[in-house]
Amino acid sequence: DGCDTAHKACILSALAYGFQPQLDKVQVEGIRSLSGTDVKYAAELGYRIKLLACIAKDGNEVEVGVHPTLIPLGHMLANVNDAFNAAMVKGDMSDYTMYYGRGAGRAPTASTVVGDIGDIARRLAHGETRYQRGIPNYAEEQASLRKAGDISSKFYLRFMLIDRPGAMGILATALGKYGVSISALSQKDVNGEGEPVPVVAMTHMAKTSNLDEALAEIAKSGVISEEPVKLRVL
Repeated sequence: DGCDTAHKACILSALAYGFQPQLDKVQVEGIRSLSGTDVKYAAELGYRIKLLACIAKDGNEVEVGVHPTLIPLGHMLANVNDAFNAAMVKGDMSDYTMYYGRGAGRAPTASTVVGDIGDIARRLAHGETRYQRGIPNYAEEQASLRKAGDISSKFYLRFMLIDRPGAMGILATALGKYGVSISALSQKDVNGEGEPVPVVAMTHMAKTSNLDEALAEIAKSGVISEEPVKLRVL
């Protein structure tokens, strides 16, 4: 459900920007409802789906969110598997660097616990720690959490389109009405005549709130047989 990742995202936001958001205010989507169908279609498009936390600062607003995300197969984050975790950082001068290692397992967890015990003992004995815990104080800036709807991204969309004349036009018109531009569109195999048709779309950068309004209008139009799937694209 993305809860562990969300906690890590809040800590990373504090370390990077001196701003720790309230956990219940952070938009968190886990992988519980992720479909194998979308994993398959993403692979056909050259992507792998990973649960990704994103933390970024723009002006005095900090974006913090956790979402299943399509990542290009050749990207380093797409190849982080099993018990391994990775954090990728973009610096103003250093560009991208990545930190990679085991995030679970008996030995890695024990190593961290022993380190914390040593840190506590050092604090009790000498009043000092290896590092200062807590949030940096950036007095000159009062950061706030960016609203989830204000965040822009590229998106993967999947619709189960009812096989009837004009259905595709209604779908495209609704997306265009809210400023959502399609970069690629494909129709998948149909099980039988009259069955809903899987339609996969990739968007250009779109504001989340605009896309949500478009998807709500499409859902009400009666041209799809189930709720549309929306996944972010790195």
